[in-house]
Amino acid sequence: MFEFSWPWLFMLLPLPLLLRLFKPATSDTQTQLRIPGFARHNLASQVAKQHPRNINVLEWLIWLLLVCAVANPTWLDEPITLPNEGRDIMLAVDLSGSMTEQDMAYQGQYVDRLTMVKAVLSDFIEQRQGDRLGLILFGDTAFLQTPLTRDVKTVSQMLSEAQIGLVGRATAIGDALGLSVKRFANRDESNRIVVLLTDGQNTAGNLDPEEALLLAREEGIKVYTIGVGSDNPRGFSLFNMGGASGGSLDESLLKRIAEQTGGLYFRAKDVAGLQQIYQELDKLEPISADEQTFRPQSSLFYIPLLMVLAIVTLRVILITARTFKQEA
Repeated sequence: MFEFSWPWLFMLLPLPLLLRLFKPATSDTQTQLRIPGFARHNLASQVAKQHPRNINVLEWLIWLLLVCAVANPTWLDEPITLPNEGRDIMLAVDLSGSMTEQDMAYQGQYVDRLTMVKAVLSDFIEQRQGDRLGLILFGDTAFLQTPLTRDVKTVSQMLSEAQIGLVGRATAIGDALGLSVKRFANRDESNRIVVLLTDGQNTAGNLDPEEALLLAREEGIKVYTIGVGSDNPRGFSLFNMGGASGGSLDESLLKRIAEQTGGLYFRAKDVAGLQQIYQELDKLEPISADEQTFRPQSSLFYIPLLMVLAIVTLRVILITARTFKQEA
C-alpha cells in the first residue's frame, strides 16, 4: 500500500503563488521559484517573457515533486506477524585451555573440543527462531559476549569468533552461572534457561558454584549442563601437553546443578551426545505473549527527487544545445 508519511505538507503547494501575489509587480522575475541550472542559462528571464504574470508549468511540476519528496512517499508491504512464543536461553561456553584437546570425532576426523562445540551449537542456535539467545564465554572469569536477542545470526557469529584462552586457561563455572542468572533479571515472564558447556571443574572465579546454584534456584532458572570430553582422550592439548582428559570433568557438580534447577545433564562424548539437547529443549512449553505485527516499509522520497534532477538536467541540455546552435 502506498501512502505519504506527512501528507499535511501538501499545504505548501500554493506557496509560490502566494509569494507572487504578495510581492510588488516590479519584482516578478525576482520572486519566481529559482532552479540553479535555469538561472545559469538565463532561463528565468525567458520564462518571465513568455509568462509575465504566471509561474511556468515546468516550475510548478518541479515544485510539486519537491513537496512530494518532503512528504516522504512510503510503500507498505503486507503485515508480518512476529513469533509470539519463545524462550530466553543463555549459552555459557567454556574457553579454558583444556578445550584444545583433540579427542572429539567429527566428520571422520578428530578435532578439538571447542571446534566440535562450535559446529554443533551453531546448528542449534540457527534453529532457535522465536527464542531470545545470549552468549557468555568463560575461562578465568566470565563475560557477556552477546545479550539476550532474537538476532540468532549475531549470536552464532560471536560464537564462531570465540578463541581458546580469550579469558584465561582456568574454568570459572560459578562465575558463568552467576552472570547468567544476573542477565535474566526482570524477565519473570519467560522460560529462563541456561545451557552451560564445560569440559572441566571449577578452578577459578569469584563466585563458588554452590552459591551460583542457590541463586539460580531462587530465581527459578532452569539449567542444562553439558560435560564435553571423550572417554578415550588422544593426549594432545595446546595448553596441557599431557592431555586434559574427560576424567577431569566434575560430573557430580554438573549433575547437581541440573537436577536442583529442574534441568538435565548431558555427557557430550561425541556429536550425537551434544545434539541430544535439541529434542529436550523443543519439548519445553513455550511462553505465549501478546501477538505483535509490523509492516515492512520502504521510503520512496528519492523517486521524486530523481525526477526533479532529470527534468532540470534535460532542460539545461536542451537550452545549452539551442544556445550553441544559435551562436553557430
